[in-house]
Amino acid sequence: MANSTLSSDPSKPRPRYWLRIVLVVLGAILLIGAVIGLKVIFVMNKIASFKPPAPPMVSTAKAELLEWRDQIDTVGSLRAWRGADLSTEAAGLARAVRIQSGQSVAAGQVLVELNADSERAQLQALQAAADLSRTVLARDKEQLAASAVSQATIDADEADLKNKAAQVEQERALVEKKVIRAPFAGRAGIITVMPGQYLNTGDKIVTLQSVDTVYVDFNVPQRELSRVALGAEVNLSVDAWPGRAFAGKVTAISSAVDAGTRNVLVEATVKNPKHELVPGMFAKVGLLVGTKAKLVTIPQAAVAFNPYGATVFVVDQGKDDKGAAALTAKQVFITTGATRGDQVAVTKGLSVGDVIVTSGQLKLKNGSPLQVDDKVQPPNDPNPTPQEH
Repeated sequence: MANSTLSSDPSKPRPRYWLRIVLVVLGAILLIGAVIGLKVIFVMNKIASFKPPAPPMVSTAKAELLEWRDQIDTVGSLRAWRGADLSTEAAGLARAVRIQSGQSVAAGQVLVELNADSERAQLQALQAAADLSRTVLARDKEQLAASAVSQATIDADEADLKNKAAQVEQERALVEKKVIRAPFAGRAGIITVMPGQYLNTGDKIVTLQSVDTVYVDFNVPQRELSRVALGAEVNLSVDAWPGRAFAGKVTAISSAVDAGTRNVLVEATVKNPKHELVPGMFAKVGLLVGTKAKLVTIPQAAVAFNPYGATVFVVDQGKDDKGAAALTAKQVFITTGATRGDQVAVTKGLSVGDVIVTSGQLKLKNGSPLQVDDKVQPPNDPNPTPQEH
């Protein structure tokens, strides 16, 4: 009777109720596990479907052993061997213009004639007076022999003759000033004087330049003065003739350093038989100094200049994870020397024949795999010229 009473107590859980709870929990765990498993399988399949990115594409070049000679690069200005703005010393009306613009003239050739009629008439009058004084002097000397005149008369006649002769030379010089001649052989510029035009003293007539030889004036920093010598070779280029180099030699070095810029002025002489170089042109000047030497040379585009030093990427022939041949990038510190055009000399860090990366370095780091495509190369010209567009 007592056992029947305990088993029928409603406050106690039944065994089937607990079994249901356990089954529900197990079902939920299995469902969650199945969902997670499906997600993991999906993610793993996605990962397996991804292909690794292709190695970056770069261009390469070999470090070469080239002949070098130190060069000081600067800029200069061309100046004529002889050049002047011709003007007149005397005022007058232009009667005749004997040259044309751009004409080549010889030394002493007449360029412009001014009206000198009055001066020539005055010259004739003075010449007549001088002739009269000469005649009087000769007559008085004959009379002096006969004691008809005194020595004082002869002295006065001689003084008068000298005075008249001086006046004749003065007037002849004035007449000569009315004819403007070329002081040296050269080529005339643009002439703006026309016949009938009145010219005042000092008015410009024409520019005359002798350009068979031209000077180029350029400045060199004072620290380079010890390497500059008379006779040193100079190469210059001008925008008017791209791709052309004109050779010259240093003919003069200034005796003082400019206190404001600390530069010294250097003059070089350049032959100009075809008159291709014109005074006033801007020129890029390369002053060759020192002796020739062979240095390891690479394109400047291959060098990365950083605060901690200059570096390049060298192509290393290695193997990948599967043992197959592969190209990798190896970062190397280098010491650079002089530069010329697009090239730079390397004094330390590279050897002749080392293959270096010339473009695409920004995509690399030490040990990065890479692909090589050398169809397009960065400029590597020792004497580049700007391209006109």
